[in-house]
Amino acid sequence: MLDKIFHPQVKHISVSALIIGFFYFFSAILGLLRDRLLAGRFGAGSELDIYFAAFRIPDFIYNILILGGLTVAFIPLFSEYFLKDKEEAWKMVNYVLNVFFLFLVSASLILLIIAPWLIKQIFPGFGPEEQKLAISLVRLLLLSPIFFGISNVFSGILQYFNRFFIYGLTPILYNLGIIFGIIFLSPYFGIFGVAMGVVIGAFCYMLIQFLASIKCGFSYKFLFDFKYPAVKRIFTLMMPRVFGIAAQQINLIIFTAIASTISAGAIAIFNFSNNLQGLPVGLVGASFAIAIFPSLSKNWASNQKSEFVQNFSLIFRQIILLTVPISVFLFLLRNQIVSLILKTGQFGAFETKLTAACLGIFAFSIFAQSLIPLLARAFYSFQDTKTPTIIAITCITLNIILAYSFVNLLGFSNSFSNFLKDAFELTAIKNIAVIGLPLAFSISAIFHFSLLFIMFKLRTKKI
Repeated sequence: MLDKIFHPQVKHISVSALIIGFFYFFSAILGLLRDRLLAGRFGAGSELDIYFAAFRIPDFIYNILILGGLTVAFIPLFSEYFLKDKEEAWKMVNYVLNVFFLFLVSASLILLIIAPWLIKQIFPGFGPEEQKLAISLVRLLLLSPIFFGISNVFSGILQYFNRFFIYGLTPILYNLGIIFGIIFLSPYFGIFGVAMGVVIGAFCYMLIQFLASIKCGFSYKFLFDFKYPAVKRIFTLMMPRVFGIAAQQINLIIFTAIASTISAGAIAIFNFSNNLQGLPVGLVGASFAIAIFPSLSKNWASNQKSEFVQNFSLIFRQIILLTVPISVFLFLLRNQIVSLILKTGQFGAFETKLTAACLGIFAFSIFAQSLIPLLARAFYSFQDTKTPTIIAITCITLNIILAYSFVNLLGFSNSFSNFLKDAFELTAIKNIAVIGLPLAFSISAIFHFSLLFIMFKLRTKKI
């Protein structure tokens, strides 16, 4: 009975997306609770700024080596192998798992050693004591990308077999780990307690997917060969994508570096507003993109072009239908939403108003952010990682240029800053430079979506 509940196989795309969306929504609620607890305990101050800044470096490793290449290359290759020879497909999983585990451990060790230099170079707004705390946090948090990296191989297996129940459950366990750290560990260890919760959550994230993969037929074997064909093909497919993801991560690091020079709390304000707008993006955009990706890969591998286009078009329309009213809702009720979720303890009216303004600006690009994962996965389905990567790097370059420009422009009084102050009811706040970050982000996201859509239409000629 429990096996049927925890390991159901879902065959319909919409049902798969609904399951992922349900769990993502529940996880997002926990994420909002997590942010509320963080805001209440630490406020939008330097300690929380350091925590968010330290997070960027482990995230960089995880996204570069795993999310950047393995996730988008693994499912199409596993589909191809499994259709030909099931036994060889499971051998391929072990080869990939072991090779990437070595890469993750090696990268984490290198970053652990050079962390003092990195923190000093990347976050110039931090003083000596703040840098010292950030270095210690980075070294602890470097355990999390190892757990997440291993998890992504198992995630690919679960997605291929449409085991979306367990896949959807994993972010809930991750957020519960962080909440555990905030409530039970931070009173004794301060911000280190939160970082401990991150590591605990990442381990649980990995463990449950490992157990579920065993149910799908996986069994671990120590098979290691850099020259194994699938490993070589994954590296070939991932390299263009790695550059794209590296650019995205550098973009986030630069945003954090810019925010560190604005004022204390600017990093926290940007991150909190980004987390809030990320809820509908993940709930709708990511859920549908993840659910449709195995089907698109199978359609393309089987030369079912009409089914490919039909599945893509259906999900595209559903995302538009859902994200536009959500965006309007977030924009109109931004102040009430931020007050309800974050205004507590050390998080006061000043921080609430700036976070709400950032959320309102983010709302304009939610439709684009939600469609980008779908369009990107469509390219990955026919094993084209170059096109979305070139577009991503172009748009990230634009994003960084706009971010520097807007932050500098909004740092002093002028007609543009006065206009935004009036539009978002910020006349009582002298420095509104932080809202230049979501403004740059939204403009570049819309541009990113537009380029992807144009290139996809030229590639398929049937939309």
